[in-house]
Amino acid sequence: MKIHHLRTHRSDENLAREGQLAWQLAGVAVDPVEVGDEVVEMVVNRVIDNAAVAAASLARRPVVAARSQALAHPVSIGGDGATVFGADAARRTSPEWAAWANGVAVRELDFHDTFLAADYSHPGDNIPPIVAVAQHLAASRGLTGRDLVRGIATGYELQVDLVKAITLHAHKIDHVAHLGPSAAAGIGTLLGLDQETIFQAVGQALHTTTATRQSRKGEISTWKAYAPAFAGKMAVESVDRAMRGETSPVPIYEGEDGVIAWLLGGPEATYEVPLPETGEAKRAILDSYTKEHSAEYQAQALIDLARKLHDEYPLILDDPDRIESITIHTSHHTHNVIGTGANDPQKYDPDASRETLDHSI
Repeated sequence: MKIHHLRTHRSDENLAREGQLAWQLAGVAVDPVEVGDEVVEMVVNRVIDNAAVAAASLARRPVVAARSQALAHPVSIGGDGATVFGADAARRTSPEWAAWANGVAVRELDFHDTFLAADYSHPGDNIPPIVAVAQHLAASRGLTGRDLVRGIATGYELQVDLVKAITLHAHKIDHVAHLGPSAAAGIGTLLGLDQETIFQAVGQALHTTTATRQSRKGEISTWKAYAPAFAGKMAVESVDRAMRGETSPVPIYEGEDGVIAWLLGGPEATYEVPLPETGEAKRAILDSYTKEHSAEYQAQALIDLARKLHDEYPLILDDPDRIESITIHTSHHTHNVIGTGANDPQKYDPDASRETLDHSI
């Protein structure tokens, strides 16, 4: 791995392309290094996992609404369209809308894979937009399963690398801000685009997918499932614009009015982003992990504990009056996201939304 040193630059510094993180991300995307057998197998596993959790959510209202929106749009010119979870395979829509509907279906039950480091992420969110573009352009561009696997491997690699280095939640920015760039880069790998085009797409995707973390705070709404789907949709559209020669804000991360200076750590902040060297295999998908329970990842151990208590001490759970108090010792992240550290009274209301209780100890 190599380390990319990231900081804010004044406009009069004229930071060269090579010094910009978006350019480096694009460089990883264009690297022709092959994907190893272990990674290929894990990509297949993650595609199956996505499809399974999407199937479980098909009748839920947010998924029905997103599917209805997507199917209201015709297939765009220049391709065969993409399929939508829950719809007849013959009924296709344009790739950005398929990414939207399928992204909501995958995320709705909070049941697909996860990676936690400096920030949170569900890297499986990269799969719907990349697959949608692959379906749409498979015939016209001669795309194969190998191309799709390489694109997904890029999406996972860059999302995991960004999550390892750059905290978003500490600055109240939603974690899908790492998803727009990674999905755009993954689509770039899929299509075999050049580094300049992917660079512009990454910048546009980041610029359009930064939002506050209120979508995961207090009374959590159905937008929680839509947020990554929106990022995937923006990634598809960003690549489309970049392929037509359109450009993005530069430098998007490092500019003095850019993401670091005003949305993250501020003008003096620095980050160390690990990225694969040229010719180094993209293996980050192997660092991600799936869930046993349909709940926020940090709730998994607590669900296991509750089930263990039920099995070992059934009288306690059958008679709540026997419980005087409960004290839970856990991690900083868990405490502040789904515990009392969140300072969300909604998390203790049994009539709160499913999305809220999903993020509640």
